[in-house]
Amino acid sequence: MDRDWKKNDNPHSRAERIWDSALATVIRDRCRGKSGTVTEEKKPVTTIAPLLYDLTSLQREAANRYGFSAKRTLQLAQECYEKHKVLTYPRTDSRYLPEDYLGKVYGIVGAVAEENAEFSPFARDILDNKRVKPNRRVFDTKKVSDHFAIIPTGKIEKLSGDVQKLFEMVMARFLAVFFPPAVFEDTRRTTLIDHRDGVTDAFLTTGRVLVEPGWQAVYGRKAGSSSKEELVPVQDGEQAAVREIEIRNAMTKPPARYNEATLLAAMEGAGKLVHDEELAAAMSERGLGTPATRASIIEGLISQEYIARDGRDLLATRRGIELIALLERIGLKTLTSPSLTGEWEYKLKQMEQASLGRESFMDGIKKLTGEIVKRVHDFQEAQQQVELPEIDLDCPCCHVHGLKNTLDAVSCRSCKFSIRKVISGREMADEELKTLIVDGKTGILQGFTSRFGKPFEAGLELNDKCRAALYFPAREEDESTVNEEAVKAASVTVPGMGEHDVMETAKAWKLPTLTVGKEHTPVSVARTILGREIPLDQVLKILSEGKSDLMKGFISQRTKRPFDAYLVFNAKLGKIGFEFPPREKKFPARKTGASGKNAKEGKAKESKPKSK
Repeated sequence: MDRDWKKNDNPHSRAERIWDSALATVIRDRCRGKSGTVTEEKKPVTTIAPLLYDLTSLQREAANRYGFSAKRTLQLAQECYEKHKVLTYPRTDSRYLPEDYLGKVYGIVGAVAEENAEFSPFARDILDNKRVKPNRRVFDTKKVSDHFAIIPTGKIEKLSGDVQKLFEMVMARFLAVFFPPAVFEDTRRTTLIDHRDGVTDAFLTTGRVLVEPGWQAVYGRKAGSSSKEELVPVQDGEQAAVREIEIRNAMTKPPARYNEATLLAAMEGAGKLVHDEELAAAMSERGLGTPATRASIIEGLISQEYIARDGRDLLATRRGIELIALLERIGLKTLTSPSLTGEWEYKLKQMEQASLGRESFMDGIKKLTGEIVKRVHDFQEAQQQVELPEIDLDCPCCHVHGLKNTLDAVSCRSCKFSIRKVISGREMADEELKTLIVDGKTGILQGFTSRFGKPFEAGLELNDKCRAALYFPAREEDESTVNEEAVKAASVTVPGMGEHDVMETAKAWKLPTLTVGKEHTPVSVARTILGREIPLDQVLKILSEGKSDLMKGFISQRTKRPFDAYLVFNAKLGKIGFEFPPREKKFPARKTGASGKNAKEGKAKESKPKSK
């Protein structure tokens, strides 16, 4: 850390960043084997509980926590409201309760304290300490629209699966808003290493430790836990030895792709993207869509293939990108900007205040619609009429000399031969088109885009019908068809199948004498599975015991995120599969035994294990 660093014009400059690799190497070498003096700065930081849920905030958190789509969250919330009667009306844009709702809230908390074993301790704490008080962060009639925030109704019903998860989210948030703030201790630890030449190197370590859980107790947090890497307690002036020091080469990352949670947030705050203050103010209350329609907007874009899901991320497809580009070429950029929605919201607000007539507003809509239709029509005609210099080549289909050349395609005047100039999102150069027409084939080209927005490489060739078709680079031959050099690595006894040799190849661990299935396929284990190298000792354990140790560092193909799992061997199929460790619960563990009505009657029911 550069203790003399000052803010400058470089937006990426930081006190802890070193831009000179040679300097970093010098610092590393001179600090090895040394010790430094530790000093700390601590300050308490408090965080208050987040507001109650409206539909959008519930959808965002459910997407982050469980990967639920906005549509799925709305379905679950609607089921809790209509079928189970455990939550209030979900299609709301308010995060507050009416000021006359204190008595009702006391009743709901009392019902939770009596009948919900999981959240009963927190509900009793609220009642015992009289925490339900008039508070503008919870009770504010002015911020209640047609409906108030989503909260439990006080009815306790046995739920399961995703419905239970969503209900627990709302219950936890409802109770948490009545608890005091959580108190953390932010620590900045500086370690100074002095050298004989008078140079001092400084290293900064930061961390945050929970001192008083407050509202976070509802989520299972306890005092002393750390939200970041926990720091070892030290005294000011204490000496710390340098055990390990390394240089990390890092790069600034581009903004993350949208997921459902971040896209919902962007739609809710779309007024921030509008520069006109009046239009931005008009959108501040609604944004793009309403809480009840945002999920259907996202699903509509997906169904029309303008965007696509990739794990939890949302990607713009080639079709969506081309549509935006086309609208800009036509001169209808206003259709791609939230300013249009802002303008409509502003005029609707004027209509509410009787300062703008309905006829005037509808006349504007009709005028805009006519302008859009006219521009699209004129653009289509202009595209068809523009003709570039003829291409001096023979048609590969009917062999007539001279090909028609327009902005969109190269075609024959005598037959149906035609090649579009944009193929799979890639604009073809004139020379590439000529190569395709003359040779019937191009080399491998970069820059194509799949319909899901992912880039790929391919070549073009003319098929039997003289149409351009993609072909792809030849893949490496399947390892089963390659005569690989195999070396014996070990022997293993497979329960019920005897002893077999494990052969090592470049890509797999193979047991050629152990075959399973109707086709008697030899058993093999890939050397690398989802980016994780599989060592020989784990292969032997999988085959002899049926299960590996817990292995870390697999990378999901769907979400691109790391995960931990056991590898298991299915002896019937000869296949290797995954087994996942139990997940840590987000909420306190439920208490089994009697609760609610049965508890009052002295009855206890045996709890059935949930199927996974």
